[in-house]
Amino acid sequence: MANPSKEFLVIGLGRFGGGLAGTLVGMGHDVLGVDADQKQVQALSGLLTHVVEADSTSEEAMRQLGAADFGTAVVAIGTDLEASILTTSVLVDLGVPKIVAKAVTEPHGRILERVGAHRVVFPERDMGIRVAHSLAGSILDYFQLDPGFALVETVAPKELVGKTLAEAEVRRRYGITVVCIKPEGGSFTYATPETAVREGDVLVVAGETRRAESFGELPTSVRPSP
Repeated sequence: MANPSKEFLVIGLGRFGGGLAGTLVGMGHDVLGVDADQKQVQALSGLLTHVVEADSTSEEAMRQLGAADFGTAVVAIGTDLEASILTTSVLVDLGVPKIVAKAVTEPHGRILERVGAHRVVFPERDMGIRVAHSLAGSILDYFQLDPGFALVETVAPKELVGKTLAEAEVRRRYGITVVCIKPEGGSFTYATPETAVREGDVLVVAGETRRAESFGELPTSVRPSP
């Protein structure tokens, strides 16, 4: 392959896998989609670079598809845990450099890691966490970057309005860093100590999870948009 970093193998073309594969294509990457279900293959045949009906638990089938030539493979199989684990094992045996596997439970995720997945993702759990946080306080969105560290998008709290970030002493008082700010009706820009906070501004802050969450729950004078 000319540029393996631009070419992805996505196995399992359900809602998560199909959406991920379609997004990668939209970003300009080449994607080979694989699914054992003919209907799923047909549904995405016009959207992805290549789509193949195949048994991903078969090492021979994956070898014939050139799985080992891809820089990154995503195992997006959802409900069939055995197929998910076996497929991951096959990709490990073929020497795929980066394997990302979807897990539906913590035990499933631990098995995938032991089999050799380089990264395990929990789409349903992570989305549930994000939605839960968006329902609390003024938090608009939430991203857990690492255990114990998060990015929070939130409406500016009342106590910051009319002050610069330096005057508000955000880092000292709240233990977080304001990464960027978006005025009402405007676009995001990088935040600096001289950045003034106005009513209705949206802030993206980074910090230790508990502190970032607490900051996002501070009262505001503006009701967050649903």
